[in-house]
Amino acid sequence: MDVVTAGDPARNGAGRVVAAGVRVAEVPKAAVDSLESGALVVLSAPRRTAGRLATAGAVSPLAVVLCR
Repeated sequence: MDVVTAGDPARNGAGRVVAAGVRVAEVPKAAVDSLESGALVVLSAPRRTAGRLATAGAVSPLAVVLCR
């Protein structure tokens, strides 16, 4: 799986790849009464990649993309 940021208006709406080839460890079920959009996806990645994901997720929504 690749993880990309949401489109950034400063980059003409283009997102960017934050991590490539990470593995999905788990997709926990959402609470029935949750009003949040999206889903929690637990990823398995090397420590340096995990740091980039945490930093990117703090400033922009992230999307997990299946690449073939």
